[in-house]
Order: sequence, then structure tokens, then C-alpha cells
Amino acid sequence: MKVLVTGGAGYIGSHTVKELLKQKHQVIILDNFSSGHQELVCGGHLVRGDLRSEQDLRQVFQTFQVEAVMHFASLIQVGESYTDPQKYYCHNLFSSLNLLKIMLEFGVKRLIFSSSAAVYGQPQQIPITEEHPVNPINPYGATKYMVERVLSDYDRAYGLKYVSLRYFNAAGADPDGQLGELHKPETHLIPNIIQHLLGQNPGFQVFGNDFPTPDGTAIRDYIHVTDLARAHLKALERIMAGSSSQIINLGSAKGYSVLEVIRTAEKVTGKTVSLKFGPRRPGDVPVLLASSQKAESWLGWGREFSDLEFIVKTAWQWHQRH
Repeated sequence: MKVLVTGGAGYIGSHTVKELLKQKHQVIILDNFSSGHQELVCGGHLVRGDLRSEQDLRQVFQTFQVEAVMHFASLIQVGESYTDPQKYYCHNLFSSLNLLKIMLEFGVKRLIFSSSAAVYGQPQQIPITEEHPVNPINPYGATKYMVERVLSDYDRAYGLKYVSLRYFNAAGADPDGQLGELHKPETHLIPNIIQHLLGQNPGFQVFGNDFPTPDGTAIRDYIHVTDLARAHLKALERIMAGSSSQIINLGSAKGYSVLEVIRTAEKVTGKTVSLKFGPRRPGDVPVLLASSQKAESWLGWGREFSDLEFIVKTAWQWHQRH
């Protein structure tokens, strides 16, 4: 199948491209490299272009006869979305509307969308199911939810079928060592710990040690990025087979505190973290865990690589080499 992957030079996009290629799909990567990286392009047809350009999109669809789309491309920094919301609404929302317009123009009506747990806002129950009320508390989460609303309307009006995958915490690196997490700036916990242990992040600190949790630090679930990528392929298979549009959480009801993640990193690396505690960040909640029941039952999805030690080990190996 000919699959267009927007943002395929990014973290999750690149791992998904690798899984698509393993299954012999023809992959077209569209990336403007505002946050993607050439070294994360592991194959397929690479097109440097921007989703905000109808001309760029038409050229891709005309040239490659795209059959389905996986849409990863977006800005992802929650803090930046607070300080510069215009940037996030213009990029994340406008680019998605542009993509959908050209998809309909060329009769392409199958989409896998990279969404986020940020659509839920403050959790009212743990673990969070897909039926949990949606109330994003930052512009980043709001843009993801707005695209989901658009997709629902496009399904009803135009028959565009989609699966929206709401990520919780993607982590780790390609088990083969080819790909990894490369954000600038880096805001995710595990790579920040590893950069600290490699001497690259002397200012590493834990945000909050007064949460109502057993050790006072926030609890989150972590999914290995390869498991996450494979969920996208399963979603593509289902939607191409004629299934209805769906919204699916990708996470795990098993959580780890920040201190547990740090201790695991110390065990894997044999190094010691210099612990510093700072205040909580706005919007941080004590516990954020996803129910994975729907992903398991509807997608037939399992987590092969998501043991925390393995996640940290693969990330450590990647960052040591890069």
C-alpha cells in the first residue's frame, strides 16, 4: 500500500516508517524538518515540503498516488503552546485542515491521526478510558481535540474514515539502535535523565515532590515507541478493511513514579542521578494512566517492548551513540 507519513522524520513518525517498510508498504515521508531530522529517515521516498502549502501536498498526491495517510506532523511543546498559542493553532490546526482538503480532492479517505492524552485535561478517573470527558487545559491539547472534531464531521459528511490514537507517554528507542528520540528542546523525562547521566543536562530537576503519591512524585505510564508504532499499523489494517472510525488510547494502566524511573535509569546505566527538586509545573496532575482495554480488544494490540528497564536500556544505547 502507498502510505503518506507526515512528520516521518520525527520521533514516533520515523519508528512507524520503519515498521511500515518491514511490512513492505510503499512509504512517502513528507516533512519540513522544522523539528524532524535527516538521520531519522530510514527509507521510503522523502519529500521536503510543508503541510501548509497546497502546492506541496498536491505534488505529493499526484506523484505517488497515495492510498492512506498517517498524520504525525505537529508542534508538541505544551509549555510553548501556552506562551505562543497562535503558533500552535496556525500550525497544528491549519496544516491538518489543508491535508484533509487535499485528501478529499484526490479521493483518499483513510487516515491514522496522531492525537494525545492532552485532550482529556485533568483526569476525573484513573485509568482513563476513551469515554472520559474531554477538556484540554492547554492550546496543544486543544488543537488535537479540534482536529478530532473536524475528523468526526468529515466522516459524517464525506465518508473519511479515521483512527485517532491518543498517546500517553511514548519512550525508548528502536531496539536495533537505528532510531531514537531527538527533540530540541527535550521535555520528556527519560531522555532528560539520560542526558543528565551523560553530562549533557547538568540542570536536570524533578518537578514536584509533594504529590499525593507513595514517594511524592508524579506517576505516569510509559509505552515503548516501537509498540506505539505497531499500533499504527494495526489501526491502518483495520481501517483499510472497512472498519468504522475510532478513537483509541495508547498507554498502560501500570504506572511508574518519577523517582522509580530515575532508579531504573541508575540500575541500567550504573550511574547516579544528582537529584534536585523544583516546583510543580502548571497543569501537572499526580497520576495519569490510560486504560488499554480498547486498544487490546479492537486493535489486537499488545506491548512487546514496554518493560520499563527495556525502555530505558534502548534509550540509553541510542543516546550514548548520538
